[in-house]
Amino acid sequence: MTHGVVGLAGPAGPARSALLETLATLRSPSTGDLEVLGHDVTRRAGRRAVRARLGLLPARFAWASGLSTHDFVAYASYYKCTPRRAVDAILERFGLSDAAAFEMDMLPQDLRLRAGLAATCVHEPEVVFLDEPLSGIGDSEREELIPLLRGLAPAVVVTAADPAELTGWCDRGFSMVRGRLIESPCVPLPRARVPAGV
Repeated sequence: MTHGVVGLAGPAGPARSALLETLATLRSPSTGDLEVLGHDVTRRAGRRAVRARLGLLPARFAWASGLSTHDFVAYASYYKCTPRRAVDAILERFGLSDAAAFEMDMLPQDLRLRAGLAATCVHEPEVVFLDEPLSGIGDSEREELIPLLRGLAPAVVVTAADPAELTGWCDRGFSMVRGRLIESPCVPLPRARVPAGV
């Protein structure tokens, strides 16, 4: 997989979700070969070898009611076997330190997304898959979040229902048309370092 941000436009539904889940090794391909980060993920050993290097945030990620932002990310950190200090570091990186004690239910949508991203990236994955992360996010929050999304990992795959949502900030773009991926033109923004706390 190449470095940068790959945009995938297509209607929300089982086909798009199945594609992301297959790339993230949660599903096995029904036919053919699939290599992710140099490993054949059609084989159990390949999936095991690569899973710790991947992150996936579904379109409607769930959180346990009553969990604080800190505990939500800490649970992901524990599950992914990362050091305890990684939790505070990722909360600071994603601008969540002041919201760490708040319950996830109380957060506005953009901060909930940041918390989901923090949980997805607490183990510093090499590839991150995001299913419609900006759906329902306002324009001003979107402008703040796009640089963060671009800097999540060396390679990021992001989906949207409308190709226009991906234009201007993805390095490559694809559309799903009748079950096939068609490359579409994309005009990426210049790459920039993401400052801490953005």
